[in-house]
Amino acid sequence: MSNVVEFKKPPKPKEPKKPNPRLKTALIALGVVTAFIIAWAYFQFLG
Repeated sequence: MSNVVEFKKPPKPKEPKKPNPRLKTALIALGVVTAFIIAWAYFQFLG
């Protein structure tokens, strides 16, 4: 038995996942299409 304290490095934390660039592009495209649909519906029914 030894009285020496062993210091160990803590494990490195995992890096967070980067967002998928295709998902970001798809969300932007969906937002643009939705805006056009809302504008069309506004002018069709209220304009």
